[in-house]
Amino acid sequence: MQKSAIILGAIALVASSGVVARNGASMPSVHRDAIVLDTHIDTPAVLNVAGWSIINRHSLSVDGTQVDLPRMQDGGLDGGFFVVFTEQGPRTPAGYGMARDAALIRALEIRDMVARHKQAFELATRADDAEAIVKSGKRVVFMSMENSYPIGRDLSLMRTFRALGVTMMGPVHVGNNDLADSSNPDNEPEWHGLSPLGRQWVAEANRLGILIDASHASPEALDDILALSNAPVILSHSSLKSLADNPRNIDDGRLRALAAKGGVIQINAVSSHLGVPNSPGRAPARALLGQPVANIAELQAQRAAVLKIERENPAPRANLDLLVAQIRYAVALVGIDHVGLSGDFDGGGGIDGFDEASDYPKVTQRLLAAGFTAEDLRKFWGGNVLRVLREAQARAEPSAVTGMP
Repeated sequence: MQKSAIILGAIALVASSGVVARNGASMPSVHRDAIVLDTHIDTPAVLNVAGWSIINRHSLSVDGTQVDLPRMQDGGLDGGFFVVFTEQGPRTPAGYGMARDAALIRALEIRDMVARHKQAFELATRADDAEAIVKSGKRVVFMSMENSYPIGRDLSLMRTFRALGVTMMGPVHVGNNDLADSSNPDNEPEWHGLSPLGRQWVAEANRLGILIDASHASPEALDDILALSNAPVILSHSSLKSLADNPRNIDDGRLRALAAKGGVIQINAVSSHLGVPNSPGRAPARALLGQPVANIAELQAQRAAVLKIERENPAPRANLDLLVAQIRYAVALVGIDHVGLSGDFDGGGGIDGFDEASDYPKVTQRLLAAGFTAEDLRKFWGGNVLRVLREAQARAEPSAVTGMP
């Protein structure tokens, strides 16, 4: 009798706290009720792996992946921006042609994923699509382009990718290109910001209603983007230099300028961006992570090799304390309207306590404990990014987007 009373009391406490259970995971009701979007999901990198399917449950420990439909459901992740990523390569006609074709194939793979699993996913091309898709019980699939190297020197390709569904683009990745300098410290400044073509790229992004993503851009390139863009700008997966002196992170002055423009920073859940440096002994594991594989057996073998290297080279990882500290600092500096979160999952992200798509409620629980309100969390998880995307699309030139989805 006493045991039953304790159990009933525990159930009452959970109910009164607004926490519900989904697939065995505790989920605050404010999390369930918000539109939860991640602005940088690198899972498209494994969509072409034979035997791997996004609708099946996978395991981080077995194949190294962090996002699939069951784990999205567990974590109340309503969707986000699925990335068309192209590594920087030779700035030659042949290099541009290969990059263009690879990016087109990746965009089509994302669209094919949606078409194959239309009961679970739906492509979003407008900010206002997200709410309707979530209400239908499906997951939202926006598309973003990380690195505009596939554009080469032909800005007309921006319209091509926009017509395929790309709604967010970044000019540069690791390595300078014909548009901008990279934040990568191994590269000397080439343009000291944007190139002349990069300035035209900003104008074309504005004209097409494409949200500009300045993650990976150099500080000077960010300055140029903020000065030139007629729409708000996003950092889809970046963190704060004041708390972690990493070249990919943004300083306080530029964060204030981003917010003054109406933009948003999505704090990035990568250990090195949160102040825990990479271990030199684990460099071979990091090199393995980017290697292409043909099938799920090769993917699992790759994961086993990575885990072996990590066991032989133990090293600290960032945790939820460091992540929440970054979020709270940013909110204190520029306000809740300008802050969100990206796991950078399947692209090198993941920290202790926030390591896969089922873990998003843990962040909500920590933020509720820190005093964040339900309205704060609605903005943080999806409201802010939808606002800036909506503003970018509202500023598009009508004739430029005629006939687009």
